[in-house]
Amino acid sequence: MSITVNLRYTGKNGAAKKFAEEMTKSGTVQAIRDEPGNLRYEYYVSFDDPETVLLIDSWENQDAVDKHHATPMMQTIAALRDKYDLHMTVERYQDAETPEGDQKFIRK
Repeated sequence: MSITVNLRYTGKNGAAKKFAEEMTKSGTVQAIRDEPGNLRYEYYVSFDDPETVLLIDSWENQDAVDKHHATPMMQTIAALRDKYDLHMTVERYQDAETPEGDQKFIRK
């Protein structure tokens, strides 16, 4: 069962966007995407709050998440969060079947 974590990074004066840009330009994002078990690692800027960036981070299972958390990249990420003085909220989800009644609203 896959796991998706939504992390919202919030800062001031564009700090969250600068954080995401540095994560990308430094190669850290690609290194995470290349980890075994990573399904998705993408940043999005909020239309409602430009000081907030959403990270959607998905993994095959808890073992893949645990192995990611044990990598040195977590220290890099923590240092960048401190550098940009970011605060976070976290939501965690496990995959579930889409109910048949909801299928009619999904355009593929």
